Amino acid sequence: MPSLLFCGPKMAACGIVISIWGVIMLAMLGIFFSAKSAVLIEDVPFTEEDIRKDTNPPQNIYSLYNQVGINCFIAAGIYVAVGAVSLCQVRLNKRQEYMVT
Repeated sequence: MPSLLFCGPKMAACGIVISIWGVIMLAMLGIFFSAKSAVLIEDVPFTEEDIRKDTNPPQNIYSLYNQVGINCFIAAGIYVAVGAVSLCQVRLNKRQEYMVT
């Protein structure tokens, strides 16, 4: 029977740690972008032409803030998936330790 094990125990544990950190960091960034934090204005992708052409510039900037926040939440979801795969790898590694070949 083929094994689904493709990484070792240390790499799987490292994947879990990095996933936890990524989920926390990106979820917090998503919350702050959704709250339209002024500190993060440098990370919002807009140009001066966007402000000059738009008749209601704050709404354009707010929609960009929301889009970046959604992107952060999507990336946090991807980190959750990577963490789940890493957790499965840890369990498969522990199971293989006790198997006699």
